[in-house]
Amino acid sequence: MKIRSESVADGPAIDEVTTAAFEHHPFSHQTEAFIVEALRVAGALAVSLVAEEAGRVIGHIAFSRVTIADGSSEWYGAGPLSVAPACQRRGIGTALVEAGLSRLKEQGAQGCCLVGDPLYYKRFGFRSMPGLIHEGVPHEVFLALPFGPRLPQGAVTFHEGFGATGPA
Repeated sequence: MKIRSESVADGPAIDEVTTAAFEHHPFSHQTEAFIVEALRVAGALAVSLVAEEAGRVIGHIAFSRVTIADGSSEWYGAGPLSVAPACQRRGIGTALVEAGLSRLKEQGAQGCCLVGDPLYYKRFGFRSMPGLIHEGVPHEVFLALPFGPRLPQGAVTFHEGFGATGPA
């Protein structure tokens, strides 16, 4: 398996993997593939990585800028993260998250936030942070990872592409 940047030709394979990965997810509205497409069309994908095995895309992760009420800059939102169901539980998601966070740091990012399972994401250092919120999302599943000593405060707004409910 190798991790690489998304190419123009990867769009349909990413859509297929993302749709399959969230098909039976209990908290999904099955809009994740639309979100990735909307972020791509808007030019909002700051980092977009695929996991490839035998020439086939088997995983994907997207990162896009977020806005924080206190004016903190260079913060990003992670997601969606998807791995083909037949390939899950093999460390592919972990490899994608680690590679993505590394790329963000190389680009000068100050931190990353996401909505996700705290038991999964704590292994990367993500945690709930007092004073940092995402409206309408329970505090225990809104997680952040600062890359430096400064901790932002206030409401976090993800790119409008996260509101996508259909094809862009």
